Amino acid sequence: MTAISFSREWAMPSPWTFTIPPIDRLLKEELIGEKWADPFAGMNSPAQIRNDINPEMNAEYHMDALVFLKTLPPNECDGILFDPPYSVRQVAECYNHHGYEVTGETTRMNFYSNLKNEIQRIVKPGGKVISFGWTTNGMGKARGFKITRIMIVAHGGHKNDTLVTVEVKHQSNLLIYDTELEH
Repeated sequence: MTAISFSREWAMPSPWTFTIPPIDRLLKEELIGEKWADPFAGMNSPAQIRNDINPEMNAEYHMDALVFLKTLPPNECDGILFDPPYSVRQVAECYNHHGYEVTGETTRMNFYSNLKNEIQRIVKPGGKVISFGWTTNGMGKARGFKITRIMIVAHGGHKNDTLVTVEVKHQSNLLIYDTELEH
């Protein structure tokens, strides 16, 4: 059984996650390979394939993240940077701000599950997903991933910590629940 590496750092918060110094250092250590994708790229993503719903962001694609992920071929990415809005309230604000209709699909927790199911399809075995947010749930064992590293970035005061979860894909053909069966 491989141990998970845990660390805690302190850094000033930033709306640009990848510019926070301890996160920048982690990315320099973990981004191995030439084909990384980022469905929520923002301004400073080091991924080679970048998408952001905001047309003013530094990305090649500007579409809904799920639509973007569905365009990528299976088992071809070395990794995914997964830095979505951290809450369903933030998802609704982001979508509204950029002219997208906010529906039940964008304000339920399955918003994240649907994205993760596509990410599981895209990342090749041995590839990584680096998730950012207020939890360390990441992709999960049910999707064939194993956590290798967790970093807590404390921001002080009443700011929520940023949690970074690094996972490696060990299996490629796990059963993904059919949404038809859920209804």
